Amino acid sequence: MIDLIFLRVLPYCALGALLGAAYFSALGLNVRLYAGSGPAWSAPLLHLARLLLIGAVFTLCARQSASSLLSSVAGFELTRKIAVNRQVLALGEKS
Repeated sequence: MIDLIFLRVLPYCALGALLGAAYFSALGLNVRLYAGSGPAWSAPLLHLARLLLIGAVFTLCARQSASSLLSSVAGFELTRKIAVNRQVLALGEKS
C-alpha cells in the first residue's frame, strides 16, 4: 500500500521540482532585467508570469488532492533549497 502511495505522489514531487527549476531560472532572468539589461516592461511582465504560473500549477495540484499539493510543494522547496545553497556557495567563492 505504501508503494502505491509513493508512486502516486512521486510525479507531483517531480512536477514541483521542475516548477521550482523554471521559477528560479526565471527569477535569475528577472533580476538581470530589473538591473537594466532589457526593456522596462519586460521585468514586471516576467515577474507577473512567474507568480501566475506557480499559482496556477499549485491550484491544479490542490484540486487533485492534498497529498499532490504537499508533494509538489515539497519538490519546489527542495529545488529552492538547492538554488539558495548554490547562490551562497557562489557568493562565498567570490569574496
